[in-house]
Amino acid sequence: MSDAKTEGVQSVARALRLLKILSQNDEGLRVSDIARQADLAVSTAHRLLTTLELQNFSQFEPDRALWHVGREAFAVGSAFGRRHNFVAPALPYLRRLRDLTRETANLGILDHDELVTISQVESREIMRAISPPGGRVPTFCSGMGKAILATWQDADIAAFVARTGFHPMTKRSHRNLTTAMVDIKRIRAQGYALDDEEHVTGLRCLAAVVWSAQGEAACAISVSGLAARLPDSRLDAIGKQVADAARELTQKLGGTPPA
Repeated sequence: MSDAKTEGVQSVARALRLLKILSQNDEGLRVSDIARQADLAVSTAHRLLTTLELQNFSQFEPDRALWHVGREAFAVGSAFGRRHNFVAPALPYLRRLRDLTRETANLGILDHDELVTISQVESREIMRAISPPGGRVPTFCSGMGKAILATWQDADIAAFVARTGFHPMTKRSHRNLTTAMVDIKRIRAQGYALDDEEHVTGLRCLAAVVWSAQGEAACAISVSGLAARLPDSRLDAIGKQVADAARELTQKLGGTPPA
């Protein structure tokens, strides 16, 4: 590859890395902070941000000297959600779950062996559990991820673990296939999955799978909240509410659970 092409590819990769950093900081960042996180010179980061700004992929707030994600980044990113035709139909069910439980409702898919949240209806509580859309979580640390995996054959789950391994995020996260399969069997029996502080200490999540017309897991929906507001005494009732919503969304989409 020529030097010019190499430099061009490097610039694109760096610009995309800056966009990712901006997307993870809703309050905005100074160019010096962005440069430090991206391991770039401040001058290089500023040049790339300015180039992104010209195309409306980044936005500069002069009063506070902060950089934010621009509107074009949102427009491009939203195309991912539109490609999955269950996002818009899921919103009424997510809103209903939010209102029933007073907690945040989520929609997620498996992508490159991780669970990605692609839509969300936030709780109205001041203190709430938020894993923002676009966020990626190791599958076995996620209620939605485990709900989807539970629809697979045991051999396929074992192959998945052999390929990806476990990536524990808290002391409660799974670390071996034996405990993971006990959890999977529980999910199949009760019809919903529980992330019991396995992603973030102090947070719980209950999830159920939505089926496609081909009888495969298309996505999953969940309710997530502070563990203090989701005690053991509420888990089964909320789990069934999530499972009911997932079943109704499956019917809405023309999905078919396997026999």
